[in-house]
Amino acid sequence: MADTLAGPVPEVPDAVPEFPMPRSSRCPFDPPPGLKDLQAETPLTKVRLWDGSEPWLVTRYAEQRAILGDSRVSADTDEPGYPTKASPEAGEGKLSFIMMDDPEHARLRRMVTAPFAIKRVEALRPAVQRIVDDLIDDMLAGPGPVDLVEAFALPIPSLVICELLGVPYEDHAFFQDHTKTMVHRDASPEERGRASREVAMYLAGVIGQRLAEPKDDLLSSIAGRIEAGEIDHQQATEMALLLLIAGHETTANMIALGTLALLQNPDQLALLRETDDPKLVASAVEELLRYLHITHLGRRRAVTADIEIAGQVIKAGEGVIMVNEIGNRDPDVFPDPDRLDITRDARRHVAFGFGNHQCLGQPLARMELQVVYGTLYRRIPTLKLAGVLEDVRFKEDAFIYGVHELPVAW
Repeated sequence: MADTLAGPVPEVPDAVPEFPMPRSSRCPFDPPPGLKDLQAETPLTKVRLWDGSEPWLVTRYAEQRAILGDSRVSADTDEPGYPTKASPEAGEGKLSFIMMDDPEHARLRRMVTAPFAIKRVEALRPAVQRIVDDLIDDMLAGPGPVDLVEAFALPIPSLVICELLGVPYEDHAFFQDHTKTMVHRDASPEERGRASREVAMYLAGVIGQRLAEPKDDLLSSIAGRIEAGEIDHQQATEMALLLLIAGHETTANMIALGTLALLQNPDQLALLRETDDPKLVASAVEELLRYLHITHLGRRRAVTADIEIAGQVIKAGEGVIMVNEIGNRDPDVFPDPDRLDITRDARRHVAFGFGNHQCLGQPLARMELQVVYGTLYRRIPTLKLAGVLEDVRFKEDAFIYGVHELPVAW
């Protein structure tokens, strides 16, 4: 492909606008057909964003991994060419270390790595199992149908991340309400900004308490970094805000959306319901992460030095957008990619990204999903959708894809 495309540059496709767009009418779990067409044509194509900029859209798996693993690309939103998601008035800014480059990115990330190490996460598994079992007990004891989002999917990651951070769980409703506003497409810039500031103020207060009276939790560890002079209070607050939001919003959506996908694929649900093999449960988690990739804004980077990839030179100062939901549906890597197959080896998916910015919390998310998917359908073997798929409201109005409610019965 030549550096300059012949003819007009296309507008950004339906799945990579400022906000998620409606799924294919054929299947609410599939990327829009336009993206699949682009992927079949070329791994790289220029698109036009809201501000007239023309970054490269990267549609194929191999090229996405290559770019995400290249030190010549930057996650810093201040770099020339970075493809911003919205106008400055919308309040888009840096979200702690995930929008920084090394060495500062690595320095800050190391401060919160230990609690998410696999051994530390596995030590939490019995506690997560108790949480899941208790919530299922509550559902079975109450009247039906129930909204699985409210009764099950939201409380699990909220309980876990509050426990990990050291945030009182009685405040979880405050966080859920405010994070809904922060990721809602139709919320005004002022509303999103106000919600973010109020959560940040709360966390700053808790960090202040931990400075005075440390406890055995992650916020106390972060507060200790302030005392050591490694970060200031604002950096600590930004770090805590990132971990809190990332720790429950995405996992909650995966729990509900994954359940709906399994209900729509009863053969796969039967395999999962009837197994006691933890390897198959783990395989199901990886396949659902591949199949459902729930962040549809694309991973965005700015190129700081010329890169040649797939026969195309991406020049310094140009932006790139990796559309991971279509990268995870690349037929060259995942045969018959639009089919949900929990026996597939899907561990190479890019749902958590790739390279030095790969998701810090992925061990925790995997463990939570393994407990959920390995427990819910065995304990409620007759679980079913209370109603029809056409009545389910999908989160076309949010940054993170999922369902608003999921009425279920048994």
